[in-house]
Amino acid sequence: MPDFPHSGLWFEALVGALPLGLATVGPDGQLRWANRTWHMHTRLETHRPASRVDEALGIAGAPHRETLLRWIRDGTAGVLRSVPLARAGSAGVTYADIEVRLVPPIAPDSDRLVVIHDVTDRAIEHDRARLFYESFLTSTNAIEITDDKGILVDVNPAFERIYGYSRAECIGRRPNMVRSHSTPAEVYSRLWADLLDPSRGYWSGEIMNRDRWGHERLVLLTISAVRDDRGITTHYLGVAVDLTEQRIWQRSAAHADRLASIGQLAAGVAHEINTPLTNVMLVAESLRRRSKDPWVLARVDAITGQIDIAAKIVRGLLDFARRSEPQIVALDLVEVSRSAVDFLRGKQSANIELEEVYPATPVPVAGDRGQLIQVLTNILNNGYEAMDGAPGGRLRIEVRAVDRLAEVEVTDSGPGIPPEVIEHLFEPFFTTKPEGRGTGLGLAISDGLVQANHGQLLARNRPEGGASFLVRLPLATSPPPDT
Repeated sequence: MPDFPHSGLWFEALVGALPLGLATVGPDGQLRWANRTWHMHTRLETHRPASRVDEALGIAGAPHRETLLRWIRDGTAGVLRSVPLARAGSAGVTYADIEVRLVPPIAPDSDRLVVIHDVTDRAIEHDRARLFYESFLTSTNAIEITDDKGILVDVNPAFERIYGYSRAECIGRRPNMVRSHSTPAEVYSRLWADLLDPSRGYWSGEIMNRDRWGHERLVLLTISAVRDDRGITTHYLGVAVDLTEQRIWQRSAAHADRLASIGQLAAGVAHEINTPLTNVMLVAESLRRRSKDPWVLARVDAITGQIDIAAKIVRGLLDFARRSEPQIVALDLVEVSRSAVDFLRGKQSANIELEEVYPATPVPVAGDRGQLIQVLTNILNNGYEAMDGAPGGRLRIEVRAVDRLAEVEVTDSGPGIPPEVIEHLFEPFFTTKPEGRGTGLGLAISDGLVQANHGQLLARNRPEGGASFLVRLPLATSPPPDT
């Protein structure tokens, strides 16, 4: 091998120009020599006195530091990938692959060659990719990724939850597995026209899909073409926002608006009816005082009976329309339930057996005592009427605390609720009672009062027969005062 002039300087320049950081290290981990690139990527300044290799590199993590020193001590070759390093004179962090190589001849006191390769860009790209994939996995919206032929290559957990298909079932299939026939074919034609348009490459709109159980799911779907550096589409990314619950909320809000309008109308009608009812009642009572004829008195009784029915309807309309704000105080649901039972005791058929089940300790809630008693009184009264005073009827009221809820359930042994009636049960003016016996406002008013007390009123049929009405209220954290 020929000699080069000034070979030492030539070697230093050559090694210093390498993109890799090179250093020789003794078995004790002390640096003995390092090239320029090493100094650029470490805490060491050029010509700084020797220090231990892990300190010079700025390795903060104990596992990486201990592994590197062990390899150097034992003379073991190895590579540590993407190790974070503190850069000299900077608050930032760089990432490097650190490789330990053995320099022959190997002896216990031989130098080890430590090579560092700056992989900061790779580590940043890796962290970015991991961040995006974690976002993909944790998104609450259904996300699907297909290849350029429209074949699914990945779906996220939200897609599995919304549509009911597992990831394994989806990969390799087309997204039309969730297609609903409710969506016109023209929508898909427009979708693909926009996606294949080089100047556009995306489509967004509301679309009806179908889950694996056949349930329709309205979604806001956005599909984007993923293109490479040459502008060629390699994949398609679809994000679906499930609008099903939003539509339910919108329908509930619209229903509430309709109820408010009905309430205003009811209040006006009630006030208009009250005056002629009062006048008719006065005329009937005047006839009663002036006549002793049994036939006339019987007719007067019939008139006043019908007036009572009309007045009851008017009172129901006014109760439905008022919906005053509840006066929330600390209550014991057991005491409220006992009061409702006491209010009805003796006013209903003695043939009905009433069973009361209360816990040994209070069940604290925050609510309006009068409104809650009104609700329970109405439910209990409906239970009595459902059994029509027949011998052997059983009415049961039970109060309990379940998790964070306070519950009071009223069950009866009557005929139950017809299935076609349950969904309309809390609608105003809907009743199954004979004409003249119900206004269809009792349960609508009760439902509104329970909601005003931040609770929920549920109705169902019992498997063993009869109906159940359940009032759920948030369980209060502090005990109610003594009543």
